[in-house]
Amino acid sequence: MKITIIAVGKLKEKYWTEAIKEYTMRLSKYCKLDIIELADEKAPEKMSLAQEEEVKVKEGERILKNIGKNCYTIALAIEGKQKSSTELAEHITQLGVKGNGHLCFIIGGSLGLSEQVLKAVDEKLSFSKMTFPHQLMRVVLLEQIYRSFRIQNNEPYHK
Repeated sequence: MKITIIAVGKLKEKYWTEAIKEYTMRLSKYCKLDIIELADEKAPEKMSLAQEEEVKVKEGERILKNIGKNCYTIALAIEGKQKSSTELAEHITQLGVKGNGHLCFIIGGSLGLSEQVLKAVDEKLSFSKMTFPHQLMRVVLLEQIYRSFRIQNNEPYHK
């Protein structure tokens, strides 16, 4: 299986890049992983709703240009469906069985995803109703994908 993560924003802190490197190494046993890091737009603290929307649209255009063909797309969004780790593992398995050998997870920037992206994806996945920094979500997503493969293969993993 191939997994692509399209993420808006650059990881600057070493602790994030080290965590990504660790999960990338762990996942190499189970899938081909590709992480596409896209530039985020400048977003000053006090912006109008129209300015915020403009930022999301520009970032969304970059995201949409990077979605590969024949890729099943899953956007991380607060309004998405929540799943347990076991449910996510089963869902990834079922997507593979149905012929979706390339999954593309999308993480938006600090303001979230544009409507264009949310309408274009195959599904929306939520990790919580809370808001998380997009850098942290990249690590959490990789950990959950790794956990999913461990569950699929009946391999032990910390609960």
